[in-house]
Amino acid sequence: MEGMAGKRPALAWAVNISAALLVLLWLIPTVGLFVTSFRDKDQIIQSGWWNAFFSSEQTERYRTDPASQVQDGALWVIEGVALPPTATEISAWGTRTQEPGAHAPGETVALDDGIELTVNADGSYRLTSPSEFDDDQRIFVQATVPPKFTFSGYQRVLQGEGIAQAFFNTATVAIPATIIPILMAAFAAYALAWMDFKARGFLIAVIVGLLVVPLQLALIPMKLLHSSLGITGYLGVWLAHSGFGLPLAIYLLRNYMAGLPRDIIENARVDGATEFQIFFKIILPLSFPALASFSIFQFLWTWNDLLVAKVFLPGKDQEVLTVGIAKMMGSKGGEWDLLAVAGFISIIVPLIVFFSLQRFLVRGLLSGSVK
Repeated sequence: MEGMAGKRPALAWAVNISAALLVLLWLIPTVGLFVTSFRDKDQIIQSGWWNAFFSSEQTERYRTDPASQVQDGALWVIEGVALPPTATEISAWGTRTQEPGAHAPGETVALDDGIELTVNADGSYRLTSPSEFDDDQRIFVQATVPPKFTFSGYQRVLQGEGIAQAFFNTATVAIPATIIPILMAAFAAYALAWMDFKARGFLIAVIVGLLVVPLQLALIPMKLLHSSLGITGYLGVWLAHSGFGLPLAIYLLRNYMAGLPRDIIENARVDGATEFQIFFKIILPLSFPALASFSIFQFLWTWNDLLVAKVFLPGKDQEVLTVGIAKMMGSKGGEWDLLAVAGFISIIVPLIVFFSLQRFLVRGLLSGSVK
């Protein structure tokens, strides 16, 4: 019989495969960013992060230095080494961008005007000419380079790019901006769920309406209000994040608290417990899943916020991670190793918070949706 208790659904395997694919798709960018943050800069340019643990074929361009030429009998000679870092020998070489591996190591190639070039397997080269060199000569070499991992990117970003200070600034913003709305919303949610007073239904409707108000619509008026009241710095950004997060927090916590067993609250009131005692000793412990689920949303939002921090924290000494990374994108757009390091530093704390509290997320979101 279908639908019997204890019998697995026929499509349970499809559900499990779909969930596994979703998890995999979510993890791939994070793993890629983590691996890239430790890779060598040259290898990041040459190959994708999925090849990080394998040797790769790398092409490098070198130029001879006419100032180093010496006369050897009737010939002018330039000698040097063209070997990529960490490589022990080259596999091919060339003189044109279109054919960087046209010649084998040790082969002597005749160029224009009687110039001859020889590149050996160890990267050493010899360029000869019957007349004095006036210009340099390009040499392309291909070599098999072993995988290389380094902490130099983290050292540069944390010490030289100001990301370490931005990290602490972000924590200074995100932690209070998560705690403040939780405390305020918990009191309001309890009152709306278990206390009878006039206009309670109207207040609930207003809170639901505030959920659809765009942040951008209220950002400038709030900034002007703060300026008129003399509220600046971290206090301003805490209040802004709290104001924008309160509607969702009150709505989420009120739905959860309203779904708690009524008998517990009524028995506590019969035993003489005050509203504060009921709130702190009964409601808050039972509402921990909802509190944790909102904490995840609020913390992730405040930690990854750029717009609110840019408006309310204009000072350079108060820059948060998102602002610092945005500046790095403008000034160091080609240095992918540094951008990968900064990006992973910015997501490591949200990842820890999410995985620590994710078991409460679904419980807090679904509670109150059914009776």
